Amino acid sequence: MTEQEREEFREFVAARSAALMRTAYLMTGNRHDAEDLLQTSLAKTLVAWRRVRDAEQPEVYVRRLMLNTRTSLWRRRKPDAVPYAAVPDRPGDDAFAGIDLHDALWTALSSLGRRQRAVLVLRYYEQLSEAEIADALGVSVGTVKSQASRALANLRANAGLLEDPRAALPTPTITGATS
Repeated sequence: MTEQEREEFREFVAARSAALMRTAYLMTGNRHDAEDLLQTSLAKTLVAWRRVRDAEQPEVYVRRLMLNTRTSLWRRRKPDAVPYAAVPDRPGDDAFAGIDLHDALWTALSSLGRRQRAVLVLRYYEQLSEAEIADALGVSVGTVKSQASRALANLRANAGLLEDPRAALPTPTITGATS
């Protein structure tokens, strides 16, 4: 690898590492695992940088690599035990209700399948378009739309938050539809 290629890679990492770290955090759910995932993905990208830099969007390559690496880890990991099925009722105002809601949404998000979770993370946290998500995941735009719709339906049904107005989830919109 030439010094110029190393410098190009350093510039890429400096410019995009914050956004890639957000994606890694949303995929893993904690900072330590996110840092490991991003570092592993960037190390693999460095090895292939000559080929990757010639592609139009090296960031898409890194996101795809993070998704594939995370998927490999999910397949090897045993599922976590859930201590109880429902949160007990609490009378009156709860000072920690916002934290409880946040935790419930994170738990519900982490219970989704890998593709549904990836679609929601890329769509609602990274603000990518359906076409960009499809490109990053190597699927069709229709698959992205159906996965997003199913994922949001699963969150609504399984999060136990249907009655909580603070947990309002976006309604999937079909782009390009006419009335």
